Amino acid sequence: MTQNQLDKKSEAWSALFSEPMSDLVKRYTSSVFFDKRLWQADIQGSLAHAGMLAAQGIISVQDHAAIERGMAQIRSEIESGAFEWKLDLEDVHLNIEARLTQLVGDAGKRLHTGRSRNDQVATDVRLWLRGEIDLIGDLLVELQKALVDIAEKNVDVILPGFTHLQPRRGAHERGPQARQPPAPGRRRAGGTSYPLDRELVARTLGMDGVCQNSLDAVSDRDFAIEFTSAASLCMVHVSRMSEELILWMSQNFGFIRIADRFCTGSSIMPQKKNPDVPELVRGKSGRVFGALTGLLTLMKGQPLAYNKDNQEDKEPLFDTVDTLKDTLRIFAEMIGGITVKPEAMEAATLRGYATATDLADYLVKKGLPFRDAHETVAHAVKAATSHQVDLAELPLAVLQQFNPSIEKDVYDVLSLRGSLNARNILGGTAPAQVKAQVARHRARLG
Repeated sequence: MTQNQLDKKSEAWSALFSEPMSDLVKRYTSSVFFDKRLWQADIQGSLAHAGMLAAQGIISVQDHAAIERGMAQIRSEIESGAFEWKLDLEDVHLNIEARLTQLVGDAGKRLHTGRSRNDQVATDVRLWLRGEIDLIGDLLVELQKALVDIAEKNVDVILPGFTHLQPRRGAHERGPQARQPPAPGRRRAGGTSYPLDRELVARTLGMDGVCQNSLDAVSDRDFAIEFTSAASLCMVHVSRMSEELILWMSQNFGFIRIADRFCTGSSIMPQKKNPDVPELVRGKSGRVFGALTGLLTLMKGQPLAYNKDNQEDKEPLFDTVDTLKDTLRIFAEMIGGITVKPEAMEAATLRGYATATDLADYLVKKGLPFRDAHETVAHAVKAATSHQVDLAELPLAVLQQFNPSIEKDVYDVLSLRGSLNARNILGGTAPAQVKAQVARHRARLG
């Protein structure tokens, strides 16, 4: 084959084939227009690989220097928007390698010694995701700080809990954590005969270690599934908070006001104010759950080692990262724009006989078995309902009809404030405990 014939082969693997890839197949199989976001990780991984090849004497010092110069120019071109991404070159890896070869000649062709694209993409995605996880961690901290701030501002506000009709407080938060992945690097499925120093590459890239199995190195996507699972769990919690905010903002509740900049109006009803942001957060959670299901489905039928199926891992992973980052960013800002309406919350609490359990606990402390106390309080609630008053508004004589051990001090526990103060244990609703929780969270967040 002549040099001219070699130049006409645009694909890195095309020397074996007698006809070029069809344009339809190129469009169907190309990933460059979504995986090009990996370019920084690709350059970082390639520079680490080139440094190792030079250290091991596999490429010359001159070739190594040329690769570094070429990569610096490519970085500059991509950052300035001058780099030309080509569909014919399939993906981010071959686009960068082809441009490198244009710039530095044979040194660029030597860069791929001892590795495959399967190995390369596994490294790139890990590097990229590690950086994104750091950003997401920062966004989670900002959301947690916003939650702590609003909890601290409303530490004495009574909020009815609608599961067990108990007054409750906020300021609980969680955040997904993701393990730092080990560096792959086993060249397709069976390793390589080159004397590579994979630990050197891992150290250069700041990774904890290397994959011990060559099959696992190129085909494992557990890290992507684990991240998407953690992201899904995060979205579950943000979605549930969104549901609360939507309910609390509604006319039936009226507990809070969400700042206008996070809402829209109605094109037909001028009085309406729609909580678009929390509604969309609730909807976008399904998008992230779908990405997790998609990744699991993608992997479940594959044999060991790399398969082209794995190209489909990037779009759901990228979309999950983008969706989670956007959600955390806007949610933290929205939390800071919430105005709490304490009077409405307290009025709703009074309508729900929220201190019924307190009355039962009072009777238990008087020596009554809990089941008997439960039945006694049920009769008291029935009487209060028939008179359309709260338990605390029933006369002492009426309460004593249900149990003679009830004394005047019962009104201390039947008041909302008394109910809250009685729960002065770790995680309880007593103002002192809520303040302590806020202080602990603030100290942890820094």
